Amino acid sequence: MALVWAVLLAAGLEGVSQSPDVAVAARSVRPGELVVLTLTEPADIDTVHVRVSDRDVPVFPAGAHTWRALVGIDLATPPGRYPMSIEGGAEGRAIRRRYELHVLPRTFATRQLRVDQAFVNPPADAQERIDREAADLRRLWSSITPARLWSEHFVRPVPGLVTSRFGSRSVFNGVPRPPHGGTDFSSPASTPVHAPAGGRAVLVRELYFSGNTVVIDHGQGLLSLLAHLSAFDIAEGDAVVAGQIIGRVGATGRVTGPHLHWAVHVTGARVDPLSVLALLGRDRP
Repeated sequence: MALVWAVLLAAGLEGVSQSPDVAVAARSVRPGELVVLTLTEPADIDTVHVRVSDRDVPVFPAGAHTWRALVGIDLATPPGRYPMSIEGGAEGRAIRRRYELHVLPRTFATRQLRVDQAFVNPPADAQERIDREAADLRRLWSSITPARLWSEHFVRPVPGLVTSRFGSRSVFNGVPRPPHGGTDFSSPASTPVHAPAGGRAVLVRELYFSGNTVVIDHGQGLLSLLAHLSAFDIAEGDAVVAGQIIGRVGATGRVTGPHLHWAVHVTGARVDPLSVLALLGRDRP
């Protein structure tokens, strides 16, 4: 934690008032990373609001006089300084603090993949379906369930090694495509896939590109997508708990072989699932 705190200070997380106290945790302040703010206020306060640039960030209680906020730095965020504010209040008393979040540059690797040509240049009769599914996912990423639906630490959904890292620039059959918005884990077909944290299954169905897909809403704008499954063990609308089996590893959709693709969105920002595990995983506070 001392190393992370020193890096954040050097990166330019600068405050101008004295209340509340703010502790910051992150692997780094770069695109695709999760930043966890822990706010401590000596006196009781009724409300706390956190805003980064033009986006409100949900806040949840984390103990006596303590609040926590999860700030996602999207994969496509340009380097620069972004305004961040913390406001709150109680009876007749207001607190206010201003910061600048200094996002540093990040370079991502490029991966070359060979897949079925129908997943590079889809046939015309598939385009309506692709557009509809993309719109459905955008609605999910932009939605914020007010309640926090997870309470346990996050867990790794499968035990396999990482085979394709978050943010890799993807070239399919020689054609550049959008960057890799998740992390791929190598696992044999039919390996059980576990829910990374508690929540509600808001999508359980086959999608054109990601195959058999589960999206779990963990609440307060935090969602997980788990893709390319061979089978489902839950249904849309089900409540799930951390570690519950939700499906099986497969090779459905645009793949080169069996594996699990796990993507995480934090109030619309695409972040590396390994960053989430590092900050919210089983061995973390």
